[in-house]
Amino acid sequence: MRRILAAMATLAALNAPVLADDTLKVAVGQLTTWENQMTLIGQDAGIFKKHGIVLENFGTNGAGETLQAVISGSADIGIGMGTSGAMRAFVRGAPVRMLAPAFTGSNDLYWYVKADSPIKSLADTTESQTIAYSTNGSSTHSLVIGFGKELGLKAKPTATGGPPATLTLVMSGQIDIGWASPPFGLKEIDEGKIRVLARGSAVPSTRNQTVRVQIVNANLLREKKDVIERFMKAYREAIEWMYSDPKAIEMYAAKMKVPVALIKKALPESHPRSALQADALSDADGIMRDAVTNKFLDKPLTKEQLAEFYPFPALGK
Repeated sequence: MRRILAAMATLAALNAPVLADDTLKVAVGQLTTWENQMTLIGQDAGIFKKHGIVLENFGTNGAGETLQAVISGSADIGIGMGTSGAMRAFVRGAPVRMLAPAFTGSNDLYWYVKADSPIKSLADTTESQTIAYSTNGSSTHSLVIGFGKELGLKAKPTATGGPPATLTLVMSGQIDIGWASPPFGLKEIDEGKIRVLARGSAVPSTRNQTVRVQIVNANLLREKKDVIERFMKAYREAIEWMYSDPKAIEMYAAKMKVPVALIKKALPESHPRSALQADALSDADGIMRDAVTNKFLDKPLTKEQLAEFYPFPALGK
């Protein structure tokens, strides 16, 4: 009888349904930046698999494309969306919600010129010159507007997409001032080909703001909150792994084809661990004030709207 029961148990186990992992489509604003690697090398490290999640990551040229992907449903989650742009889409009725803070502060972004450029500061620029940002609604877009309002920039803001395309435009003379985020451009800076002109932190109002957020399709959040809960658990775990295991930097350096030493040198200044906090929307009042000033919003969100925009601050904790 014991043998019969054991055989029956084995047969039942073999015939039991195997639960498949849940798949999420993720639009990543800039595939090359360190702060957006949670879903990329985090998946490579097996962190999301451990939580029953498989990610289909794909890159965009910036916040504008990321937002459209999430609105249309071609992406479930958007990584690295400018906070002001996400708020603007929300108040206009788009089915997007803030999932978590992505980056607080703005020292990770920098603007540069060719080494032989006559431009020495943002205030040196003229209306005949151009300065790059990624796409409309991005944090680079907000910062370039801030350069004009707070630092006397006169150059014409121009959307150029991601750092690789922007570098090509700068080196060919089609754009005067380019933008990037480490580790992109570190090799060119080290070789004396380009010169850093300003960092995002030059705009004082953004230094303690959550300048980028992760967004989620509102319908998906409503229908599959349990899946998104597991995604956020894995996302938080991936951040901790990236800052505690040297293997994360080695994997990233290999992917970017950049020496490990250059990345280790840049991260403390450009991407400190505190900047990737995923717990609180930092300086929401300042974000909305600047969004109104920069014409991303007509007026600040009400308390009720803000709670609807960011409905689950503790998701995945």
